[in-house]
Amino acid sequence: MTVPEFRARKGVGHPLVCVTAYDAAFARLAERAGVDALLVGDSVGRTVLGYQNELPVRVDDIVHHTAAVTRAVTSTLVIADLPYMSYPTRDTALRNAARLLQAGGATAVKLEGGRETAEVTQALTSRGFPVMAHVGLTPQTAHALGGYRVQGVRLSAAQAIVDGARAQADAGAFAIVLELLPAGLARAMTQHLVIPTIGIGAGPHCDGQIQVLHDLFGFVETAHRHTRVFADVAGLAESALADYARDVRHGVFPAPEQNFKGNRGVLDRLKFD
Repeated sequence: MTVPEFRARKGVGHPLVCVTAYDAAFARLAERAGVDALLVGDSVGRTVLGYQNELPVRVDDIVHHTAAVTRAVTSTLVIADLPYMSYPTRDTALRNAARLLQAGGATAVKLEGGRETAEVTQALTSRGFPVMAHVGLTPQTAHALGGYRVQGVRLSAAQAIVDGARAQADAGAFAIVLELLPAGLARAMTQHLVIPTIGIGAGPHCDGQIQVLHDLFGFVETAHRHTRVFADVAGLAESALADYARDVRHGVFPAPEQNFKGNRGVLDRLKFD
């Protein structure tokens, strides 16, 4: 999956499937499952690094996890998040985007914001950096938005989101994430924008969907309305760890089939004094 191929899926009735990934193991599984694109998101702060939100995530963190993901896949598009305050100016954005592509191995970067970051998107795309935009609920500015809640409910807010999405498309973004928007608004935006819309909590009428991997597998304490646990991987892992702990404590692991034998006579000739 290349950036032009991704963009060409706009409106063809074959929704794009995207998911977050932060390590080689899950990236490899996602590619085998046929996922179109992997996002190394700043959600790594909450899901892997133990932070309360995305704000403490650094460019170094995204580079580290992006490199792990790109080493594991061969055909899946890898998009890396520009984290909080890593693109306040065009020069800073160019420098940090270059790190994500050079050191991390990503093919594209993602940034949040509508009109207010369109100039940054234009600076990046004019230098050849593929950019995915992100409007609606933008986690990096969630405090200013009043928390993690649906956006674009009132007319003024909806119009600002529409205008921001159009500004990002005009600036050269190849796709745009719509997060926590009313389904009708997301549908109308999908119909009017010339670039693919990727929804998360934005209804079924986008050109594709993205979910946080850990939400799909039940690795969260409280499920969000816009997510679904497709398999209780967390419960299975916990059960397996409990079985492992029990077998170790009862002396049944390692069993004979997990043991190795040395050469005959070696033990008799060892000196321990």
